Amino acid sequence: MGKLIALEGNEAAAEAMRQINPDVVAAYPITPQTEVVQKFAQFVSDGEVETEYVAVESEHSAMSACVGAATAGARVMTATCSQGMALMWEIMYIASSLRLPIVMSMANRALSGNINIHCDHSDAMGARDTGWIQLFSENAQEAYDNLLQAVRIAEALRLPALVNYDGFFISHSVEGVEIEDDDKVRAFIGQYENPAYSLLDLDNPVTIGPLDLQDFYFEHKRSQIEAYGPAKDTVLRVGKEFGDTFGRGYGLLELHGMDDAEVAVLACGSTAGTAIDVAERARSQGVKAGLIKLRSFRPFPDTELAEAVSGLKAFAVLDRCGIYGAHLAPLCADVTSALYMAGVTMPVVNYVYGLGGREVRPEHLLSVYKELEEVADAGKVEQPVRFLGVRDREVAAT
Repeated sequence: MGKLIALEGNEAAAEAMRQINPDVVAAYPITPQTEVVQKFAQFVSDGEVETEYVAVESEHSAMSACVGAATAGARVMTATCSQGMALMWEIMYIASSLRLPIVMSMANRALSGNINIHCDHSDAMGARDTGWIQLFSENAQEAYDNLLQAVRIAEALRLPALVNYDGFFISHSVEGVEIEDDDKVRAFIGQYENPAYSLLDLDNPVTIGPLDLQDFYFEHKRSQIEAYGPAKDTVLRVGKEFGDTFGRGYGLLELHGMDDAEVAVLACGSTAGTAIDVAERARSQGVKAGLIKLRSFRPFPDTELAEAVSGLKAFAVLDRCGIYGAHLAPLCADVTSALYMAGVTMPVVNYVYGLGGREVRPEHLLSVYKELEEVADAGKVEQPVRFLGVRDREVAAT
């Protein structure tokens, strides 16, 4: 048993970083992530970690410094969100292409414009094809736990990993977090084994990030893509080992009431916690409701998800991200693609919700289950994309 402490989500993330004791942290503060690097910088100043903290002038520089440190053989971490992640964009691709196990925490925030500092998943969805592992957290406890596991996952796969937790809803909300014993955490994480190729290995010099044209680029990309092959098994293995060690096991998905469900909702982040309670309320009202909490966004649990929903009459996917010129929002597009490839057919409704920090209330989610019953009875979807908790145009105009 660890020690139960009242912490904000950002503080929980910083505590995980303290226990990991990375060799290098390079970061730039941005709301609502600022507290993470502020608190960790205090740990550095107080001598509680041996980390070399690099205060940079931008997030682009932060990720560039992380890449440099990781190629030299260091265990490296950082933190960001929103516009900061967007500024890192170029270097995030380089980190994954060079197979560097950098771990980053991200307090999810809307992307401008207009300027908004509150939660949605635009940043995480924007990073979905950068080649980073992505885990979602329901609360501060999971943000802490996921960061500890992300180090093991990233280093096993030699791929960078990103831990998402909702800005303000988690980052600035205080709740009880079980902080494990430092020695036990460090034993779980283990010593970092230097990469196969290091800039500091003078006996075996290598070139990092060379010009890579038609003759070899395709093969190198195939190699990077194939690195994802064991990713699901690795996430599952580390999640089980974490459970065996600390009593809180993790998988790719978390299923609630799915054994006999006829309609179900898929959610991720802090909304999943509310949705679990609402599914139970819907059941008390006679709805055979289920809830699927998505933890692993990359690797995406395609076959596992298809199996979980195969017996449903209707299904809803909650996206905390907008749709710009596509037929569905990003998460739902991944879901429907997975179902199609598995030969699973049913009406699927895509609900866009909570943009820019808009609160999602239990009554909103309850209405989703009621609408799913109507869709199930009809056997088809007349309106596949719906906006949850948004004012209609006439009201908004006044």
